[in-house]
Amino acid sequence: MGKRPPIPPDIENGQRPLPPLPPPARPQFRPPIPVPWVAWLVPLILAANFITFATTMYVNDCPARSDECLLFDYLGRLSFQPIKENMLLGPSIPTLRKLGALERRLVEEGEKWRLISCIWLHGGLLHLVANMISLLCIGMRLEQEFGFLRIGALYVISGLGGSLMSCLTDTRGERVSVGASGALFGLLGAMLSELITNWTIYDNKCTALMTLILIIALNLSVGFLPRADNSAHCGGFLAGYFLGFVVLLRPQYGYVNPKYIPPGYDMKHKKPKHKCYQHVFRFTSLAILLAGFIAGYTKLLREHTVETVPFRDFK
Repeated sequence: MGKRPPIPPDIENGQRPLPPLPPPARPQFRPPIPVPWVAWLVPLILAANFITFATTMYVNDCPARSDECLLFDYLGRLSFQPIKENMLLGPSIPTLRKLGALERRLVEEGEKWRLISCIWLHGGLLHLVANMISLLCIGMRLEQEFGFLRIGALYVISGLGGSLMSCLTDTRGERVSVGASGALFGLLGAMLSELITNWTIYDNKCTALMTLILIIALNLSVGFLPRADNSAHCGGFLAGYFLGFVVLLRPQYGYVNPKYIPPGYDMKHKKPKHKCYQHVFRFTSLAILLAGFIAGYTKLLREHTVETVPFRDFK
């Protein structure tokens, strides 16, 4: 006869078998909350613009050429040109030209640096204050979210795009332009492209889009005022819009950086950092941006304008 299988000791002693141990709990992790960047570049740009304007007024030295300078008793050498010459409380046209205002004739003669220098000059105190208020309202939030490198690149490249468009549309070569509006419109354009390329992470998408479009339309309408250089506004906006697709990408919703995943943790549905359409927007926009700058710069070098009496435009 076969032997009876051995009885476990715990049953022989009247004890019930221990339940199986539960599986080890999956390690818990929580990615850190993103910390906003400390915005220091935008305040620095603001300070640089005010210092540049004060330097412009010092070089202008209105009392040396006129007896009708505004606020001479309070400002002395820094006093403003008469209202009949400059309604914006600022310097004369020759002073702006001397310090780097944008003029197509001079750019074609080799002074390419004016494409950048003009965005740091302003036609008057009113012009400066209006632009700097816009810079604080737009630039501070962008720098806190994306950092100084991206926003600095956006500001300068958008300003360059506005200057290039201003030159290309000045077919008679009679415009002298100054101002940071092209760079500021570039920041607005970047806000629009950032909303589009990061569409999936936003709540109230349509409300945010319509609000931003309304703000952009109101700002562009200012360009139809007399002496406003709307071509620089449009050029800066387009440059910032396409550059925003390149530098303002955010990770898609649900993406976790590998450095925040604990060792041994197996993510069953790991998401890529960016969606496919974000990459399409990025490379397409980069190609359009480079092609636009190359074509515009080449056209500017090849064309020549007839020298006429200049007048001033404010960007």
